[in-house]
Amino acid sequence: MVFPGLLNGAFDLEKLAWEPFREGVEIARLYGGEPDAASAALLRYAPNAKVPRHIHTGHEHILVLSGSQSDGTNTYAAGTLIISKPGTSHAITSEQGCIVLAIWERPVEIIE
Repeated sequence: MVFPGLLNGAFDLEKLAWEPFREGVEIARLYGGEPDAASAALLRYAPNAKVPRHIHTGHEHILVLSGSQSDGTNTYAAGTLIISKPGTSHAITSEQGCIVLAIWERPVEIIE
C-alpha cells in the first residue's frame, strides 16, 4: 500500500473503505484486526467525538495527520507522534475533529 501526499492532504481519503468504529469515529483498516494480532488503521474523528478509556495490551503508535486529539492530559496537534506503552490507559477526545494513523502491536481493551 502506498499513500502519496497523506501528510499534506493530497491523498484522497474518500478512496478508503471507512466504516463506523465508535460514535463519531470512523475507521479505515489497513491491515490486521484479528485477536492478538498487530493492526493499523486510519481513524477519522468528527468534532467532539470520543473513544472510551482503554488499556494498551501492546504498544500503540498514533500519528496525528490533521486536526488534534486530547487524552485528558495533553492535546496533540497534527504532526505529533504519540507512543503508548503496554499497561497504560487513556480516553481520547477530539474537540475540532482529526484524522490519525493508529498502529497497534496488540488490540486495546475497552475498560470504560
